[in-house]
Amino acid sequence: MQWRSIVVGLVVLRLSLSCVLWLAFGLGPNVSWGFNFPLGFNLHKLDLLFREEKVTEQKSNSWSQRIPGHSHEKTASTCSRVGEESPKRSYLSFFDGNKDEYVRRYSSFPDTLKAKMKDMAKEMFYFGYDNYMKYAFPEDELNPIDCEGRGPDVLNPSNININDVLGNYSLTLIDTLDTLLVIGNVTEFQRAVKLVIDTVSFDKDSTVQVFEANIRILGSLISAHILLTDPKHPFGNVVFEGYDDELLHLAHDLAVRLLPAFENTSTGIPYPRVNLKSGVPPDSINETCTAGAGSLLVEFGILSRLIGDSTFEWVARRAVRALWNLRSNETGLLGNVINIQTGQWVGKQSGLGAGMDSFYEYLLKSYILFGEKEDYRMFQAAYESIQNHLRRGRESCNEGEGDPPLYVNVNMFSGEIMNTWIDSLQAFFPGLQVLNGDVDNAICLHAFYYAIWKRFGALPERYNWQLQAPDVLFYPLRPELVESTYLLYQATKNPFYLHVGMDILQSLEKHAKVRCGYATLHHVVDKSKEDRMESFFLSETCKYLYLLFDEDNPLHKSDNKYIFTTEGHVVPIDKPLVERQMNNQPPPRNISNCNKIPEERRYTLPLKSVYMRQIDHMVGLF
Repeated sequence: MQWRSIVVGLVVLRLSLSCVLWLAFGLGPNVSWGFNFPLGFNLHKLDLLFREEKVTEQKSNSWSQRIPGHSHEKTASTCSRVGEESPKRSYLSFFDGNKDEYVRRYSSFPDTLKAKMKDMAKEMFYFGYDNYMKYAFPEDELNPIDCEGRGPDVLNPSNININDVLGNYSLTLIDTLDTLLVIGNVTEFQRAVKLVIDTVSFDKDSTVQVFEANIRILGSLISAHILLTDPKHPFGNVVFEGYDDELLHLAHDLAVRLLPAFENTSTGIPYPRVNLKSGVPPDSINETCTAGAGSLLVEFGILSRLIGDSTFEWVARRAVRALWNLRSNETGLLGNVINIQTGQWVGKQSGLGAGMDSFYEYLLKSYILFGEKEDYRMFQAAYESIQNHLRRGRESCNEGEGDPPLYVNVNMFSGEIMNTWIDSLQAFFPGLQVLNGDVDNAICLHAFYYAIWKRFGALPERYNWQLQAPDVLFYPLRPELVESTYLLYQATKNPFYLHVGMDILQSLEKHAKVRCGYATLHHVVDKSKEDRMESFFLSETCKYLYLLFDEDNPLHKSDNKYIFTTEGHVVPIDKPLVERQMNNQPPPRNISNCNKIPEERRYTLPLKSVYMRQIDHMVGLF
């Protein structure tokens, strides 16, 4: 028919198409990187336009075939087709976005619903916080099922899952301080600060992980102190009479107690744990993870600038440089576990998740805060190596054929895939891509993790992309997917991300809420629970959910610019204490200047529905 040849001609010539054409057709260059998910799913442009057409399936190698000893039988394309006897649809129907299930679901989000979700997020925070204060304070965490407090496991010092985090220093209260301001409760913030000042001491016989103490305790104390003393008063005048920098003094005291970790190492890479009274334990191991040793620079750097003592930033920066200098000459990648004395890589896996995640995050955020060219050069080189060796899938997120982009775990020296799983911590990476201005790639990777969430109502700690099933089944209320959702919404203002936030909120209410708080999911399939509510649930998960729906929050309306630490603590980036000695450097990136989504795409899906459908299929949603 004449009309059909005209439309096909327009597609082939790739003339100027309207936003609706772009959405409905999902067209782009015919690019295939030759990496397929196990089901061998392929996209065909003309098959989407005219489903009765026969399209020859492309041949490509699946990711599973790149793993020694693994193979998977190819199957035919799962694109549905209209049979010859089926009534032919008018081409005009493809212009009607209302016919698309993804457009119907995600393309709008009423203000009344946004207000409802904001209230729900606030209520979620208060249910957890109030019960912690009622049943657990001054202990570190709340056991939300038994309505009891939890501290270090003194009877089993080897229980590092507990003892690395809990130091008998009211962890959850400290970690939550700036969230109280974000929520808008100045009175409770001031009361909580006074409680910390009056009750918290770090003179404890507690052996804690340096990384966890840094991001949860040190970072929160610094953030709360800065917000208390900020002359611009973004949250109103929150300082109270008699405050004499006590939070800063506490932060300094803790940092001094962490310094022994940096002593007596041949490389300058710190020991993973210290005893807050006695320093590095005599039986301490000489191995640490890249993220743990290389993610101290933001908090230590800010502290150094607040108190005028460069020691803390110096030791943190020395550790980062040491790790960086030990990267592979062949790939530019780092491993995940290293011997701090020999500099030999014990764990040669390179990925974006556990053991490595915040190392990359802090290279960029340190540059944003301090303006050091070295930090950004390292980040740029690391990001390029990640794209070259970890990324699999089609070249473009929102165009072409082939598998959705995915970042896999590889050998740091060879770049060969080491396993077929990804972990939930990797869901932070789309947010980091937003900060780096790579919004398109962030959209694609985020959509993959959201699809996993839709399938299970949570993110399993490890998900096997080859088996389409969890490898490690628990979900401890982690914030990474929510964080990336929030940052993508700030960059695009696309209502899709409000729907994602609503889905996460409702899932948590349905599956994790218990008598006195929100509990870790022991099993994402059967939704059985563990009696633990980690402090990051209040400091990050609830905070990002609330901010997602609170358009009028001072963080969004203030003239100040802010960045979040890896534990979600709020830090201004334009205060004199972190003033950059730029020397004609380009200004650091931040959310306000990394918005690279064209204006017209704010009125449609961030990822074309054909690709959303593909990703949903890949994780077994249908």
